[in-house]
Amino acid sequence: MKTRYSFGGDEHIFVEMDEEMSLDAFFKALTMSKAVRAAEIDGVTEVCPANASFQVKFDPDRISPDEMMARLKAFEDEAETATKRLDTRIIEIPVYYQDPWTHETLMRFRERHQDPSGTDLDYAARINGFDSAAEFITAHHSAPWFVSMVGFVAGLPFLYQLVDRDRQLQVPKYLRPRTDTPKHTVGYGGCFSCIYSVRGAGGYQMFGITPMPIYDPEQSVSYLKDFMVFFRPGDIVKWKPIDRAEFDRITAEVAANRYSPRIREVSFDLDDFKADIDGTNARLMEALHGD
Repeated sequence: MKTRYSFGGDEHIFVEMDEEMSLDAFFKALTMSKAVRAAEIDGVTEVCPANASFQVKFDPDRISPDEMMARLKAFEDEAETATKRLDTRIIEIPVYYQDPWTHETLMRFRERHQDPSGTDLDYAARINGFDSAAEFITAHHSAPWFVSMVGFVAGLPFLYQLVDRDRQLQVPKYLRPRTDTPKHTVGYGGCFSCIYSVRGAGGYQMFGITPMPIYDPEQSVSYLKDFMVFFRPGDIVKWKPIDRAEFDRITAEVAANRYSPRIREVSFDLDDFKADIDGTNARLMEALHGD
């Protein structure tokens, strides 16, 4: 990886770890952005993390651009030798695949899709070499996912699958964006899965929907009373396939403030993961479902 720094006007520096998305790039960006925050540098007013990159906003009257750049390069040197270990959470997210709401939406926008005659899942399965949408769904939920970034739309997580590169799913976005996407749609674009935190325009392929809110500015949802955004960079997600009956049950529990997501505290070591991907994922699943 070769880190690139670029100024954006007088008050911003953009730091990009690599042009290619990878767990190494995500970890380095996460380590550096956390270090900048923890240092509480006089003049730094905002740190905005993204996929394999982050942006720093600073007041040039309190810290000069040259000094700000020097501080960032020092943090990069520290990140090169830092332990690639993260204390984080693994979270189970229920997904109703092939639901009627995203299906209705995808049918309305068929002229914007690569394969107007099929569904988004049919298309994703075919281009990834699966014989059916069911096989693709299994591949989508069989391994956990790493939250590399939260944002773009408020509270929306970008998720990168924790598998070796040969098993990475790849699905392009729509040829032209939609003007509508149901709230809580589980989508896919490029190498990232996501959850649409609000209803609105979008271009990711639509695979299903979750009954679990992930963004609540009113903070009325029981598990979002402390913070309106559910996900954090570094979270690990495991999709759980559900049917319509379970979708309706969870929706009712959320409305009654009785729903509690399954969340467990875990440690994730990047070097251990790369040395034994399947073993690491098995340990994560044990942590998630162990009592």
